[in-house]
Amino acid sequence: MEETFDPKTLLATLTDLPGVYRMLDAQGNVLYVGKAKNLKKRVASYFRENHPSPRIALMVAQIAKVETTVTRSEAEALLLENNLIKSLAPRYNILFRDDKSYPYIVITRDAFPRLGFYRGSTDRKADYFGPFPSSTAVRESITLLQRMFRLRTCENSVFSNRSRPCLLYQIKRCSGPCVDLVTPEAYAQDVQMASMFLLGRQQEVIGRLTEAMDKAAAELAFEQAAVYRDQIQSLRRVQEKQYVESSRGEDVDIVVVVEENGLLCVNLAMVRGGLHLGDKPQFPSNAVDSSPAEVLSAFLFQHYLNHPIPSRIYLNMPLPDNDVAEALAELASRPVPVAEPRLTTHKVWVDMAVQNAKLSIVARRSLLARQETRLEALLELLALELEEGSEARIECFDISHTQGESTVASCVVYQGNGMRKSEYRRFNIKDIQPGDDYAAMRQAVSRRYEKVSTGESAAPTLILIDGGKGQVNAAASALEELGLGHLPMVGVAKGELRKPGLEVLVFADGREPLQLPPEHPALHLIQEIRDEAHRFAVSGHRMQRSKTRKTSRLDEIAGIGPKRRKALIAHFGGLQGIAGAGIDQLTAVPGISRELAEKIYAALH
Repeated sequence: MEETFDPKTLLATLTDLPGVYRMLDAQGNVLYVGKAKNLKKRVASYFRENHPSPRIALMVAQIAKVETTVTRSEAEALLLENNLIKSLAPRYNILFRDDKSYPYIVITRDAFPRLGFYRGSTDRKADYFGPFPSSTAVRESITLLQRMFRLRTCENSVFSNRSRPCLLYQIKRCSGPCVDLVTPEAYAQDVQMASMFLLGRQQEVIGRLTEAMDKAAAELAFEQAAVYRDQIQSLRRVQEKQYVESSRGEDVDIVVVVEENGLLCVNLAMVRGGLHLGDKPQFPSNAVDSSPAEVLSAFLFQHYLNHPIPSRIYLNMPLPDNDVAEALAELASRPVPVAEPRLTTHKVWVDMAVQNAKLSIVARRSLLARQETRLEALLELLALELEEGSEARIECFDISHTQGESTVASCVVYQGNGMRKSEYRRFNIKDIQPGDDYAAMRQAVSRRYEKVSTGESAAPTLILIDGGKGQVNAAASALEELGLGHLPMVGVAKGELRKPGLEVLVFADGREPLQLPPEHPALHLIQEIRDEAHRFAVSGHRMQRSKTRKTSRLDEIAGIGPKRRKALIAHFGGLQGIAGAGIDQLTAVPGISRELAEKIYAALH
């Protein structure tokens, strides 16, 4: 006989130490993962008679078991909690999309440092500035720095093999260090100025440039003085455009939460070196019936485990306790004030973040309404019905190749009013006649739904096939073999002259093809999903083709084996660098004789 869950018995066994607790239902599914400074007090708070949150009350009614793990500190509990939330995705935890790779601006430490865009883990081999809230903000800043300081942005493999300056030099976005058109000393000074600018020391940069301009003018070097003048003017314009600026050179984050009409939005704004770099709105999952303060706490804990913790964090509302500040201070090994702002400048930053969050909610509501209309129209058109409480899941397949070379199939997923990129799949198609799209589609569908046929994976509401009758029949044949012939499937064939809006829907069950009016909302949703499948297939094919061609072009040269190929690629950074190298440069690679260098040069030109 199965034992009934008794909270009193559980609480009697719990410790006052910090740790992590997991709430499970009768089937063993994890309902919720939480952390606590005091496990006994925190878990006991769930089992009082009148719980203020309907969402948590519903969860508590399902609890059949509670598991705990004791940790040495609250920071350790926070790390463990975050890892468990990621791996288990409990239905009652507020979840934010894990955005580990916020972009940076990087300045390398080469003889002539390179300015570039960077994502990933930072190290001590270069100087990193950021993180920035979006890739757009990074690229705008790089363009600005190119215009003001003319630093190179090309990769080392290109830089080391140029014999004349590129177009960026012609349009005054680079000083041409690749062909010695700028001295190392002058270039180093430009790098120093760019670094100071990124650190928020604009006034100091303007002061140095003004001194240099006056000195050049006194020496009658009017052309150089004009260059300094243009740099100063560019910096002045940046300062004028910087609608909110702090002269204190602060590194702070602004995190606000806004709730309107049932939608919750957390907006993160970043200030680095006193400059406001923009903001990034995020919408949580599993946040129904959650309070704004709960959502704000969840974001702070999840976000700062994966990203640098700034000197302080400004909020638009008080938090119910000081747990966040204490946990972040332990992670950062220093105090991290987390509070509402007091100074006018900081209040303006918070007000801006709140306004942008409200605009993001309006935009999201409009998007959701449009997507719901499209989905309802599609389900009605195809007479598809959903089980109560379930979401429609649409999966779309496409095939991409170049004259049969490097065939790749894509499968993209639409669910919950948007594309689920984490569930996309690519299939490298093998063992078919090159160019046989039908066989490729059959193989992709078979591989994708093999687990569905065994019950290991959920079946989609609808399958879309980018193609006509032949592709649809191939996909239908694969489904029949798997015992899944009942799954709804529609082909999307290109219309006359392949124009958007003239697509024809092809049915697997033999119904007559259907052409919808160009303005039909169901067609708009089909086009959106089909276009995403096409994009994903083409990008996968291009990567596969590039990889194949890079390997094969070198392998075709007599005398080039794995070791020499690896040495060439390591030396020049890739096939492009090898192709741009001269015979003398090729012979500089260990193991490459002059005779072999001549063969390589001839094969690649």
